[in-house]
Amino acid sequence: MNLTELNTGSAKRYGMIVDLNRCVGCQTCTIACKHSNDTPPGVQWRKVLDVEQGTFPDVSRLFLVTGCQHCAVPSCVPVCPTGATRQREDGLVTMDYDLCIGCASCAVACPYQARTIVHEKEGYYAGGQTEQEKQTTHEDRYGVANKCTFCVERIDTAAITGLVPGVDPEVTPACATSCITQAIRFGDFADPSSTVSKLAQDSRSFQMHAELGNDPQIKYLYEVPQSTPGRAADAADLDDERQSDPANPLVGKPQTFWDYRAAMNFVLGGMAAGLMLAAWLAHAAGLLGTYALRAVDTAAAAAMAVGLFFVFLKIGRKARFLYVLLRPQSSWMTRETWCVAFIYPALGASWVWPQMAQGALAIVALAAAGFLYCQARILYASKGIPAWRAPLMPAMLVATGLSEGLGMLAALSVTMKPPLASLVPVAAAGIALALINAWLWQRYIAEARANGIGPLARGELASTTPILRGLAHAAPVLLYLPCLAGGAAAAWLAAAAGVAAFAGGALWKLVVILRACHVQGFALPMQPQRGSGKRAAPERFSMP
Repeated sequence: MNLTELNTGSAKRYGMIVDLNRCVGCQTCTIACKHSNDTPPGVQWRKVLDVEQGTFPDVSRLFLVTGCQHCAVPSCVPVCPTGATRQREDGLVTMDYDLCIGCASCAVACPYQARTIVHEKEGYYAGGQTEQEKQTTHEDRYGVANKCTFCVERIDTAAITGLVPGVDPEVTPACATSCITQAIRFGDFADPSSTVSKLAQDSRSFQMHAELGNDPQIKYLYEVPQSTPGRAADAADLDDERQSDPANPLVGKPQTFWDYRAAMNFVLGGMAAGLMLAAWLAHAAGLLGTYALRAVDTAAAAAMAVGLFFVFLKIGRKARFLYVLLRPQSSWMTRETWCVAFIYPALGASWVWPQMAQGALAIVALAAAGFLYCQARILYASKGIPAWRAPLMPAMLVATGLSEGLGMLAALSVTMKPPLASLVPVAAAGIALALINAWLWQRYIAEARANGIGPLARGELASTTPILRGLAHAAPVLLYLPCLAGGAAAAWLAAAAGVAAFAGGALWKLVVILRACHVQGFALPMQPQRGSGKRAAPERFSMP
């Protein structure tokens, strides 16, 4: 049996205790991890952040150990479309590099910046890799997601040898074993006699971003009894000025995992699915004939295919792209792909067997509705990006997709022979959708701070709002309104309204995915009362 696949079948719950007062920022754990796991240049599974806060003379400094938290409720596991990311019974979240396609869904779902994907081999020196680097290169890790595994091979060895992780160095993660101050302790939280359980019970600790519900299994101690008390974060540490400082190591940077290629799937795929659904509804209302419906669906399928091709270009292991079908029980990306698997055969059947067109095109519309909803949930499931996980995100993507699809139907109508039987229902629905989208965007912006969207991302959203208001909300309403009265210019006005709706929808998706995409930063809700000025520790401290 492969040790990395071994499941202990026990009730163990491995995790770590990190003592903020003990860590001296020596980076020994970082180097030990890199040496033990042969991570490539620029990749550190165990990081130590140097955090300086306050304004002279009231300043403090501490070192924050970060990395995969091996959450009890990991958000990276259900989003994985292949099952490459999995959670064992002992709580460890592991990677199967042979299953991963490098889609980065797990990376944007992680609120702890624990994932990396390396596509190109690079050496530490100019001229390529040295012979030693070539000997320690893990070919299976390129183009796929990588992360800390708590040195799972050591823990699996413990299950065979009878040694105890957290007690015996040979079977304890390299970072904990190497820590010169014992700031990092590893062990079994399910064992009340373990060191980590006792420290968590006897000392005051916090979990990073506990409010997100992941239940991370790294707990941070922030007090030293009878010596250094803890304190809550100061308002100055949390204000917009501090959270807007790119030099602040706690502030999340824009994500780089999903670029324009992923964004194009949301832009084109959302519009195409909305167009398929809008066309079928128009057909059901008697506004569009069967042949025209089939032609519109074909145009929409072509646009959707372009968006899917961009996604194909983004994945790290392209030869494994069919693995995306393996996780329909939890992955919205898998479900989206299964919807695609129904759309194209049903559309093809409507052309090959015209007598089956009605039923086949109904399947296309149903699968398109599923595709649009799945796409909305993909972004919402990206828990590591505050602007994406906002509660209104699914409704915004669905409403925008419908508005774009209806608009494209109106735009295509000017080329149809015959055109839509009436533009009045289309115009009325377009006005309603524009107003709904305007209301959703207003609520999204108003609730941004409360939903944890930081000031840097909020600034990007705010700068886009005036343009979006005019393009996606006001323009479609003003252009659709005359269409309610009919007239020779109605078709062209409706087409212009549709183009504006699509352009506005594409704009906000690109901004949200590519600019307002700052990852969840780190937080110190509690920290040692240690520093200078008002932040200095008291001369003598007694626990209450």
